Amino acid sequence: MSTTTRPEDERLKLGPTYAYGVQHILTMYGGVIAPPLIVGGAAGLSGTEIALLVSAALFVSGLATILQSVGIPFFGSQLPLVQGISFASVSTMTAVATGDGGLPAVFGSIIVAGLVGLAISPFFSQVVRFFPPVVNGTIITVIGLSLFPVAVRWAMGGNDKAADWGSMGNIGLAAFTLLVILLLSRLVQGPVSRLSILLGIVVGTVFALVIGKADFDGVGTGSWAAFPTPFQFGAPVFQVGAIISMTIVILVIMTETTADILAVGEIVGTETSPRRVGDGLRADMLATAIAPVFNSFPASAFAQNVGVVAITGIKSRWVVSAGGSVLVVLGLLPVLGRVVAAVPQPVLGGAGIILFGSVAASGIRTLSKVDYDGNLNIVLVATALGFGIIPIAVPSFYDQFPEWFATIFHSGISAASLVAVLLNLFFNVMRGGVGRSPSVVSGAPPVMVSKDQARALRER
Repeated sequence: MSTTTRPEDERLKLGPTYAYGVQHILTMYGGVIAPPLIVGGAAGLSGTEIALLVSAALFVSGLATILQSVGIPFFGSQLPLVQGISFASVSTMTAVATGDGGLPAVFGSIIVAGLVGLAISPFFSQVVRFFPPVVNGTIITVIGLSLFPVAVRWAMGGNDKAADWGSMGNIGLAAFTLLVILLLSRLVQGPVSRLSILLGIVVGTVFALVIGKADFDGVGTGSWAAFPTPFQFGAPVFQVGAIISMTIVILVIMTETTADILAVGEIVGTETSPRRVGDGLRADMLATAIAPVFNSFPASAFAQNVGVVAITGIKSRWVVSAGGSVLVVLGLLPVLGRVVAAVPQPVLGGAGIILFGSVAASGIRTLSKVDYDGNLNIVLVATALGFGIIPIAVPSFYDQFPEWFATIFHSGISAASLVAVLLNLFFNVMRGGVGRSPSVVSGAPPVMVSKDQARALRER
């Protein structure tokens, strides 16, 4: 490996670069194909048409990932960030797709909202100065926690309508995969240990095939190669209501992408200046605005891949760009995409426990560096974590709220980000009137004792 000024600029040999890149793709593949499956189904598309949406999603995600990680002037954070089709926009797209405009109205709203996001990116990126460690650590922790339900659903089978949903067979397969990854992490040294996630998924898939819980029969069904046809579903339709709703969603996506940029910067150990955040947001929004041309949806940084960076220690952005090239190929060669899609969901669930937990652990590590004496930081963390957990614990909590409010707060990441930033402004920036011991909560002692104190307690 070569030594470079920035950790993310490190270049690996070609083989490891693509091996680690494939590891990223396996982790996020399910998240990329879920939105086109859901929206396509809601729009009443045929199986063949939905397959076109899936291929387009992979193709656009790959190009967006390369733009984000490699970067060109003014576009791309040049960080190991994987871009994919955002799940945050699914509910809005579904509502628009089932209306009079159908998919063309969805695509029209995305184009306009993406251009709005592109225009405000320079201003939006300035909020990075309001993300000190107490805010950043809280958001990173919530990112990890918000992903755990995904891993659990994968472990249970991925489809709650299936007969084997939550069966011991599915959960046992997830546990087997998790055990393989843990053993590889403990017993294998060197570069191979950093591939423990990929190897665990491979071993888990082979084991699933042996016990009859993996099915590769459908791999050969369908076309082998196809290029996305621009505006396959017709010219975009521009509806005011759809555009307003999608613009709100774009603001949420920009908040999440900002959080992911800061999170991966913290994990990599590199500077994330407002300029760099702005470049990352511009790449995100440019990909979003162009995506409808190729029949796809809003792009966003994928939080689960931040976990891959954290758990493997591979910080090179070139690994992620290699993964992006794999996504492009998967989009152009549907047969390869079907091979990846055949990986059983419980196998991904076992890997997800470690991947997503590592993100939360990184956030906790950042929070451990925060000063909690004589301030309200502990109240800030407690409140922001609470708002971040609400949609995770009770997804229907905001169902009766106004749609614009529910759109923002239904994402634990955006809710925690907004609350943490506002409380940081209120508690730490506007300092007037804050005393030395401002809160009984912040004055609570740590729940721990020293060895000498423990000995004295035992002797009483």
